[in-house]
Amino acid sequence: MGAGGRMSVPPSPKKSEFNSLKRVPYSKPPFTLSEIKKAIPPHCFQRSVLRSFSYLLYDFILASLFYYVATNYFHNLPQPLSYVAWPLYWAMQGWILTGVWVIAHECGHHAFSDYQWLDDTVGLILRSSLLVPYFSWKYSHRRHHSNTGSLERDEVFVPKKKSGLRWWAKHFNNPPGRFLSITIQLTLGWPLYLAFNVAGRPYDRFACHYDPYGPIFSDRERLQIYISDAGVLAVAYALYRLVLAKGVGWVISVYGVPLLVVNAFLVMITYLQHTHPSLPHYDSSEWDWMRGALSTVDRDYGILNKVFHNITDTHVAHHLFSTMPHYHAMAATKAIKPILGEYYQFDGMPVYKAIWREAKECLYVEPDEGDKDKGVFWFRNKL
Repeated sequence: MGAGGRMSVPPSPKKSEFNSLKRVPYSKPPFTLSEIKKAIPPHCFQRSVLRSFSYLLYDFILASLFYYVATNYFHNLPQPLSYVAWPLYWAMQGWILTGVWVIAHECGHHAFSDYQWLDDTVGLILRSSLLVPYFSWKYSHRRHHSNTGSLERDEVFVPKKKSGLRWWAKHFNNPPGRFLSITIQLTLGWPLYLAFNVAGRPYDRFACHYDPYGPIFSDRERLQIYISDAGVLAVAYALYRLVLAKGVGWVISVYGVPLLVVNAFLVMITYLQHTHPSLPHYDSSEWDWMRGALSTVDRDYGILNKVFHNITDTHVAHHLFSTMPHYHAMAATKAIKPILGEYYQFDGMPVYKAIWREAKECLYVEPDEGDKDKGVFWFRNKL
């Protein structure tokens, strides 16, 4: 399971897990970004409004179908069957809405269409409907792409050095502690990141995605942060009116639990893309954009790869060319694998096993002892 592009041919997901744990090279790559781009078919960089909207329409049709069935038929089911039907609805609706979230993510990267105003309009509507401040995350996520793998400037899932671990870390370094940590991460991690910058880049003062004057944003971005907040507040008010009309239980069942599923997958996908025992991180003495962009890993979520519009198994290509639409990312990934060679990393381990392994193996980062490259940091697990 999980090869790592260890050769100059596309890796096979049937290769052993051992190979996927082999460290990727951290020296300056023998290829340039322009050479990688030349290997990709030119059509992969073309954005189509109709095609982009077709994926969004497909997601909306499925989400509407699930909603219609749940609200019109579940109440007629015998009670034992309802205990199965609702969890199925929550999971499937959450998966589809995660796909909607991915399309909003495309909008933030200007990968939805050739028109920035259209991308921002669609993205604002979609992301606000999922209670996410569109422009706020667009700007912080853009800085993540500009500084991937940097211990000083990356924006999210920035690993700590051993000296930076909190006193309670050793008490969670066991199976019950890891289970609790993963549970908190998947349920509360996303709102905690947005509201309090938990697991984000350290700033010299309080950082919050809802604060237009916070340190995350520049002066020219502040008006759009207000717009993001207004979008979230508008949806929150609509949900309040729904609670008054339908009841809190109805809103939680139809919308709230699927949203929790979206948040859990969002955190898990992002965490597993940037947390892997084979990936290096860099301090300012070693970091450069190319090596940072390659410090990510493609994962296999099975059929959910398609449901999530392949954000899961084409993330390396996405970090190299973030304005490329998702429907061309698989072709681009196949094209760049021979160029990247050992610099490409894929791990086909089932994600439920992978998140447990990374929580166990990737506690903090430190450089290798005696290594002259002291600016290159690797994950460790010995406390």
